[in-house]
Amino acid sequence: MRVAMIGSGYVGLVSGACFADFGHDVVCVDKDPSKIERLNNGIMPIYEPGLEQLVTGNARAGRLTFTTDLAEGIKGAEAVFIAVGTPSRRGDGHADLSYVHAAAKEIAEALEGYTVIVNKSTVPVGTGDEVERIIREANPQADFAVVSNPEFLREGAAIGDFKRPDRIVIGTQDDRAKAVMTELYRPLFLNQSPLLFMGRRSAEITKYAANAFLATKITFINEMADLCEAVGGNVQDVARGIGLDNRIGGKFLNAGPGYGGSCFPKDTLALVKTAQDAGSPVRIVETVAAVNEDRKRAMAQKVIALAGGDVRGKVVAILGLTFKPNTDDMRDSPAIPIIEVLQAAGAIIRAHDPEGETQARLVLTNVEYCANPWDALTDADVAALVTEWDAFRALDLDRIKAVMKTPAMADLRNVYRPEEMARRGITYVGIGR
Repeated sequence: MRVAMIGSGYVGLVSGACFADFGHDVVCVDKDPSKIERLNNGIMPIYEPGLEQLVTGNARAGRLTFTTDLAEGIKGAEAVFIAVGTPSRRGDGHADLSYVHAAAKEIAEALEGYTVIVNKSTVPVGTGDEVERIIREANPQADFAVVSNPEFLREGAAIGDFKRPDRIVIGTQDDRAKAVMTELYRPLFLNQSPLLFMGRRSAEITKYAANAFLATKITFINEMADLCEAVGGNVQDVARGIGLDNRIGGKFLNAGPGYGGSCFPKDTLALVKTAQDAGSPVRIVETVAAVNEDRKRAMAQKVIALAGGDVRGKVVAILGLTFKPNTDDMRDSPAIPIIEVLQAAGAIIRAHDPEGETQARLVLTNVEYCANPWDALTDADVAALVTEWDAFRALDLDRIKAVMKTPAMADLRNVYRPEEMARRGITYVGIGR
């Protein structure tokens, strides 16, 4: 099949490369000429394990191409995906749909023959209706269907998630569109991935509901961690104790500094706003979003307390800046408010992240970026492990004690064992234990 992917960001590039790997003929379209030039030269705009090899391999095979010309890109395409950004709108928290609407109008003007327009962007309920209206208004003679096909990709594991999905949600009641989408995803049938057809609005809600539920699990275990600290429990034992209940499950029950990234913060906020507008408020999700924001700043206070209650003029070594490992994504990373609170308290920040420095420089100022963890730790007064990169999981504890001015670590991901840190003479605090 011939597929056009409008938007070559995280979702569009991963999805386009995976479809090409299935054998489809894919064109990725983006308005940024420099991004397209880099992609044509095999340079990835994002860090995602395995993506560079997937993109360059399919580009060499002729199945994956890149262009800034949307009309040329969608020529002959049976399915045209909208995979543009939907950031939170400034001022009110609603999803900004301007890029989606602009893409819909431009697609309408270039349509030829029956085409399935697939909304892959994360959008509020009813957006598919608006996309359909825009296209019909711009091109009344067009023969098309608008489908919702939300993505459920985890950054750092996106290729595996795309090729071995738990489910594929497709929102349409158009039989021709169902046939196109079934053929598009046919290569996954050997994996018995369930194709779930439903109404378009139900599909749009499913995406937000899934992210809100996972954000709720994270926030719940974080509050249990606070309770464990207050009464002498161990949140890791609690997480195992409840996670082995198959009604609950153990995923997303790792206590930490709060969720971040490109999805959970903006999607929970957009769901809250959509529900408020519909007169059906989602009070649990409202609380989840508020508690999560408070938690990130509270983690900075944990670091300050470990430093004796005052970090003015002291060096704080930050290990990990991205919101999770195996990505360079800094969007809503807990590291940002943690560092900002520490800086406001007078701390000197030295930081290392295996992939996030370039993006971090865009959102953080007055930070000394280090080439490795040891440069950050040397002569530091206190350290904070913020992101659980593999490179931080087996640091030489004796060397930590030797190089730090005062060996003290706030482990915000519970990577290390308290008893082992105590045995090595390192003052240590974790989360919920």
